[in-house]
Amino acid sequence: MRLRDIPVSAWVGILGILTAFVCAIFAPYIAPFGERDIVGGVWEPMGGAYLLGTDNLGRDLLSRMIYGARTTLFVALAATVLSFSLGIFLSFTAAVSRGLIDQTLSRFNDLMMSIPTLIFALVVLAVLPQNLFVLILVMAVLDSTRVYRLGRAVALDVAVMEFVEAARLRGEGTLWIIFREILPNTLSPLLAEFGLRFAFSILFLSTLSFLGLGIQPPAADWGGMVKDNKDGIIFGISAALVPGSAIAALAVCVNLVVDWLLKRTSSLKGGRGDA
Repeated sequence: MRLRDIPVSAWVGILGILTAFVCAIFAPYIAPFGERDIVGGVWEPMGGAYLLGTDNLGRDLLSRMIYGARTTLFVALAATVLSFSLGIFLSFTAAVSRGLIDQTLSRFNDLMMSIPTLIFALVVLAVLPQNLFVLILVMAVLDSTRVYRLGRAVALDVAVMEFVEAARLRGEGTLWIIFREILPNTLSPLLAEFGLRFAFSILFLSTLSFLGLGIQPPAADWGGMVKDNKDGIIFGISAALVPGSAIAALAVCVNLVVDWLLKRTSSLKGGRGDA
């Protein structure tokens, strides 16, 4: 693959994602004020000392946006990595083992998917302690059910091929077949799905924070910032629209990159077509 072969839409997505991650990594050095510092009046307009204005408590909105990128991306990325690790391992194990193990895991996965995701998360998070570990774990478990469905589909497609049967005849174990035979030949669709799951995690986290069960104040995250400033919309204050636009823009950027990855994938067998 050459850089000039990457379409403009994918470059837009890549630059948007890189910008968000740069803000997240270097937040203390980029933000003009602290994450929790009250620096002005309530909902001061954009311009002057406050490029994006201030929020409902007089905190600098730009600084909160930059620090919010760190929290939002960290939680969403951690939940996505954990959900993928769990979903891919279980789905590949089911596809390779087949029989009772496949049926048990698949039926349990169907049971989990039958429960509305948001309702399940709200009930669990309302009962368990509200901290980052519990939040990431709940998001990962719920998202792993979707990963399982795709992982099992692509693994079954590859598991019947000759090189996998040859590995079985050589006496290779289940873990060898999963990580050395099946996984390398399913990376393209899985990477695309990882991007989609990451975008979904950002939106899901923002939804939970807006409902009061995600990132807890005074920590900054984009969904919580929308919640904090939503009342300003009545008075024509755009403070809630800024983090809302950032959530939408990041989701679009991720989807642009995912669309490009999907176009490069010619099949569910690892994208062996033209690169």
